[in-house]
Amino acid sequence: MPNNSSLNQDNIVNIVELYLSQWKVILVSLIFFLSLGYLLIRYSQYEYLAKATIKIKEDEKSNKLSELSAMQNYGMFSSTFTNVNDEVEVIKSRSIIAQVVEDLKLNLQFYNKGRVKGEEVFVKRPLNINFLVSDSIIHAIDTSLYIKIVSPEKIELTKVNNNKIIDITSEDKKTYAFGDRIKSRFGDFIITPNYENDGPVPDTYVEIRFTPFDKVVEAYIEKLKIETHPKSNVIKLSIAETSKEKAIIVLNKIIEKYNKDVIEDKELIVQITSDFINNRLEIVSSELENVDFTAENLQKNNRLTALASQSNIYLQSEKENEVKIITTANQLQLVDFMKDHLAENNKNSDLLPADVGIADSGISQLTKSHNELVLQRNRILKNSSEKNPTVVNLNNQIQALKENLDMSLENIKSANKITLDALNQEDARISSQLFSAPTKERQFRDIKRQQDIKESLYLYLLQKREESAISLGMKASNSKVVDSAFAQDSPVNPKPKIIYLASFIIGLFVPLSIIYVKNLLDTKIHSKDDLLKLLSAPYIGDIPKSSSKNRLIKKVDYSPKAEAFRIIRTNVGFLLKDNDNPCKTIFVTSTTSQEGKSHTSINLASSFSFSEKKVLLIETDIRIPRVNDYLNIQSKEGLTDYISDKSKNIKDVTIQVENNPFLHIIPSGTIPPNPAEILMSDRVEELFKQVKKEYDYIIVDTAAVGLVTDTLLISKFADMFLYVVSANNIDKRQLHIAQTMYTEKRLPNMTLLLNGTEQKKGYGYGYGNNPNKKVSWYKKLVN
Repeated sequence: MPNNSSLNQDNIVNIVELYLSQWKVILVSLIFFLSLGYLLIRYSQYEYLAKATIKIKEDEKSNKLSELSAMQNYGMFSSTFTNVNDEVEVIKSRSIIAQVVEDLKLNLQFYNKGRVKGEEVFVKRPLNINFLVSDSIIHAIDTSLYIKIVSPEKIELTKVNNNKIIDITSEDKKTYAFGDRIKSRFGDFIITPNYENDGPVPDTYVEIRFTPFDKVVEAYIEKLKIETHPKSNVIKLSIAETSKEKAIIVLNKIIEKYNKDVIEDKELIVQITSDFINNRLEIVSSELENVDFTAENLQKNNRLTALASQSNIYLQSEKENEVKIITTANQLQLVDFMKDHLAENNKNSDLLPADVGIADSGISQLTKSHNELVLQRNRILKNSSEKNPTVVNLNNQIQALKENLDMSLENIKSANKITLDALNQEDARISSQLFSAPTKERQFRDIKRQQDIKESLYLYLLQKREESAISLGMKASNSKVVDSAFAQDSPVNPKPKIIYLASFIIGLFVPLSIIYVKNLLDTKIHSKDDLLKLLSAPYIGDIPKSSSKNRLIKKVDYSPKAEAFRIIRTNVGFLLKDNDNPCKTIFVTSTTSQEGKSHTSINLASSFSFSEKKVLLIETDIRIPRVNDYLNIQSKEGLTDYISDKSKNIKDVTIQVENNPFLHIIPSGTIPPNPAEILMSDRVEELFKQVKKEYDYIIVDTAAVGLVTDTLLISKFADMFLYVVSANNIDKRQLHIAQTMYTEKRLPNMTLLLNGTEQKKGYGYGYGNNPNKKVSWYKKLVN
């Protein structure tokens, strides 16, 4: 018994041979799918990937207040708004992308049409189209115009895409001259040639495709890919387009619009600060003018041209004290200005003036934090609503900061008032030391002090206004362009290597899968191994499939079929060597019809006769006889006539085959109405007894045992049964009949013969040279 490893090896070999036998199908499939891959690459729209890199700049002064940090530790404010993630959302915001689509007119596409596909033209557009309607109407258009450039002056226009075969044949086509006003359902427009790019070429085709503006914006939001790293401020942007130049231009425009948006936000803060300072300058200027006018009147009325010298000590003390009073008064007035502004601009969207001169770092930090939160809130509101949880959280933070700022201002004001009261008491003490000074001089000094305070504040506000004006003109973008947009010459889609690899894999997978499924569902017998897996009877050999022209073997025959019958003849002799009967009787049967019983019987009988053995072929398949057709026998009498008519003897129904004196045949004869009863006649037994005395071999072509009982009625006369199984024809499920016959020994000496097998290349029957074989002309030349 073969071991498991041998069986596994045979199974592997059989599987490999199964697939190799279908190499033509696999080759055709590979060629087909590789051709599809080529067509896909050839006629797909190429996509080019543009990449750019920017770095978000860090604000060195954006240190958080200790109070704010403490509140975050207690969960009052959220610290999840990282700078880079916020900027990514801004870059991909609908407002930024809409500006890019608007500036580059991405909702309007031009295609140079070819026989199969069109190529988008973005930079060197052959035509210009100018609408005479508002942008809101243009942005809602969803259609295409197909244009044939007839000449440098004229075009043909249609809305039907019939020019894929390089001809516009639509009935609604119209001819226009460049510059004509063309009317349409979505408004009038004018088409002009673009001579900046070599102008239009006659007999070419252009498609102008209009896409709704909002649809294009959404498409580019999806197209734009952004990569970030948690521990880096670098942002990598990429976008894929059908034109390399278009991809580069679009990506650079996105970066440009983003930087412009950031600069506008910063300029807004500076502008608010500048407006605040200008407003306060007007008030201080008016107050200073009043103080100057009062001093002027006092000097005129009292004719004061110079002040008397005072003691150096008291004067020095008085001056120092006056400086402190001026500084403190300035701080009080600035605090009042800030509180008034805070009261007037109490909305969550209102920005606060930054760095107005209040000598307290906490106020500056609170103001800066407030403005950053307001800007962040306004950015989010561009693409969201007031009900957004993030916006609500930001509103709470802004209100808390405003309350904290107001409280801080109140504390500063209280502290400065205390300081000012102390300074005024010191001034009164010093003034008492100058009691002897004239009253007019003291009045003038009071006015002079007010004049100095107003003048100092006025000059300070002027300085701040200049600083604000300088800041307004020097605001930088929020990002640094590390790498401008660039794209490689090779497209990213389609990818030829991947497509060809996928085509190759699919080209293999499809036929192999079909072969596998077909083999899995196959219930036919194809080979000796298939047969022996189901039946335990001895295997005597197989007959290869041959053409219908060569149904019968010849005496001098080098064909594989003739050699196969010689082998079966030898195997029969070997199996019957222990049989002492001088005449060997061999029955040929099968499970069902059309399995080659008659073909096997005739050729086996011929093979025995060619060895100069006297052979008798008896056709007992009296229901569907085939022997007469094979041998072109015209006799109508045969076995059934012999059995029915007792007056006839065996010689009367026996026919000698032409040109073969060793082969005789008893045809089936007239088809009776009761075949089974005929075969049960005693004349059948008498027939076999008599012919066994005259012949060396008797070959009996019987009926199919799976269909009728005829064969079983005469099986007792057989020395051996050849059970014919038709390869590639009979269903495996029908072979249980054969196994039952063998197990129950209802057919004596039953052996299996596989008929109609496929000849495998490199294997088969035949040995030596066929002298009658025609030699090819080129082999004759070689020899």
